[in-house]
Amino acid sequence: MGHRIVHGGSELRSHTLLDDAVRARLNRVADLAPLHVPQALTVLDAARDLLPGVPHVACFDTVFHVGLPVAAREYAVPSSWRDKYGLRRYGFHGLSYAWALARTAELLGRRPEQLHLVMVHLGGGCSACAVRDGRSVDTTMGFTPLEGLVMSHRSGSVDPGALTWLLTRKHVSANEIEHALNHRSGLLGLSGTSDDTRDLVRSRAAGDERAALALDVFTHQCRRGIAGMAASLGRLDALVFTGEIGEDQPEVREEVCAGLSVFGLTGGLLPLVAERPEIISEPGARVPVVVVPTGEAQQINVETRALLAHR
Repeated sequence: MGHRIVHGGSELRSHTLLDDAVRARLNRVADLAPLHVPQALTVLDAARDLLPGVPHVACFDTVFHVGLPVAAREYAVPSSWRDKYGLRRYGFHGLSYAWALARTAELLGRRPEQLHLVMVHLGGGCSACAVRDGRSVDTTMGFTPLEGLVMSHRSGSVDPGALTWLLTRKHVSANEIEHALNHRSGLLGLSGTSDDTRDLVRSRAAGDERAALALDVFTHQCRRGIAGMAASLGRLDALVFTGEIGEDQPEVREEVCAGLSVFGLTGGLLPLVAERPEIISEPGARVPVVVVPTGEAQQINVETRALLAHR
């Protein structure tokens, strides 16, 4: 059995066969992704109890980004924080990116190591990633899956000074801040009604100004993330969308790309819900726009079989 574990921390840097020692190490990283890892460990433990004779493999979203260059990896904070606490940028959505990279290479008729891509995973969580020569060289998520783009009900990046101000001057508790940033922010916090872009597109069409604001902020932050990732590349061979929003929300894709003419991207994309990898830009576009349906489960299958084949 393969299990998706969002955060491997500083200790677990490759997909790993589970044993009791690895399971104990997973407890130490659980609080780095509180929306994901504790729940995944509950499922993992139940599966190990039910299937004790079956090998279990932990597949980490952070593995795709283990080779981040130091300039993209390090925070400009005291070295004692970095050394003692492992405070650095890890990156996430790696299983999704690995799957989308392979499918994009097939679609473009090139090998992954020949490609310079910006990849965008838009779903409940959202991030962008720069892939140069088939390797992750930058990404918008950092120490936890909270950094970066606006998400469904997560805030994405917020000025840390604003958070320390709330904590020290307005006496908002750390627990309240953490809960608000993870559960009451993002599209939900901006719109006040929904964290689902499909609802917000319909509400905007009906004249809901807060829904329009939520979508404007969301697509603006997507463009900023894409532009930032492109700065880590020597060229841009394609822009790749994946994740639930990325694959089934053509209005969002259109608004993101229409505002990126500086990178040779344009609107006029095919307004489809992708059921297979597709090039959705016009033929001959300077930068192809690709949609790849989410493939995290399929990539877990690939990684688990590859690991077990070399036992």
